[in-house]
Amino acid sequence: MPVEVTWWGHATCTIEDSGVRVLTDPLFVRRFAHLRRRRGELPGPEAAVADVVLVSHLHSDHLHLPSLARLAPGSRLIVPTGTVRSVPGLRMLRAVRGLRITEVGPGDVVRAGEVRVRAVPALHDGRRLPMGPHRSPALGYVVEGEARTYFAGDTGLFDEMAGAVGPVDVALLPVGGWGPYLGHSHLDAGRAAQALARLAPRSAVPVHYGTYWPVGMDAVRPHEFHSPGDEFVRKAALLAPEVAVHRLSHGEQVRPEAAR
Repeated sequence: MPVEVTWWGHATCTIEDSGVRVLTDPLFVRRFAHLRRRRGELPGPEAAVADVVLVSHLHSDHLHLPSLARLAPGSRLIVPTGTVRSVPGLRMLRAVRGLRITEVGPGDVVRAGEVRVRAVPALHDGRRLPMGPHRSPALGYVVEGEARTYFAGDTGLFDEMAGAVGPVDVALLPVGGWGPYLGHSHLDAGRAAQALARLAPRSAVPVHYGTYWPVGMDAVRPHEFHSPGDEFVRKAALLAPEVAVHRLSHGEQVRPEAAR
């Protein structure tokens, strides 16, 4: 069966490969902190069904404890090195929900059923903000089964990206954020298109845009909320025309290899 990707919104995706369901950075709430979901229905219970869950870094829109609490008891969680030490609430979830947590760093490989999950570096501040002195690396992951699917998490563009990630068939790339004025430790649509040209996958799906936005800022640079997906499609066509780009709606799925 070809790999299948579902985008639930923000950085939350399900990757199905070789009979294994991999969930990325689950975020299943209408509102948290100063952010509210402005587009797309909340994912239903099926979104929380996974054989393995990947957390890219410790920011609360990627490691969201109430969303992790929706996982089935005993779920397997792969997180950056130092996460359990840095996030006390995760230790409580492990005790109450029986989560099986594996900490990894760049280069580590974890097998989950018929797939291998390889941790790769990211250019991003991985700390649990604003609390605590501890640091954990921000990571991306490559899910290797019938296809090699790269989930970038949150990252900027860095010189060693193609070598660190390696050959991939599908790239899930962040193209925006949850607020205006992205820094260089993020990919906007233009930098994501540059990353696509370097990685040269067969297919790509833009993520991490058009879902959450700060409360009371609907009129502040609204194009940065609405346009990154379409802008990425346009820029990718110029910089990486050989890559098939699939801009999904919330909850939509695609089989990138079959669509090629």
